[in-house]
Amino acid sequence: MLFQIFDAFKSRLHDSNSKVNQVALETMHKMIPLLKDSLSPVINMLIPAIVDNNLNSKNPGIYAAATNVIQALCQHLDTSVLLQPFCTKAQFLSGKAKQDLTEKLA
Repeated sequence: MLFQIFDAFKSRLHDSNSKVNQVALETMHKMIPLLKDSLSPVINMLIPAIVDNNLNSKNPGIYAAATNVIQALCQHLDTSVLLQPFCTKAQFLSGKAKQDLTEKLA
């Protein structure tokens, strides 16, 4: 069930409409403290959806929302669950996104 919900939700994190994209990120930020480690099974699906485009966004609202989501993940999930997806994404990112994710890894 969790996979079905987040599979549908992740497309909103990539939405071409910036307002939809930003609201999806803000909603994700609110869900993380509630769901905590129960997000572990879907984290490999969510990290790319959260990071791709959003951390390099020129839209300050989207960038801030994506940064807040990453921060919430680090605060509320077991960091060992985040290590591999963060490392994988950091290898292939560029610009500010690479810097932000590398700082989180450090």
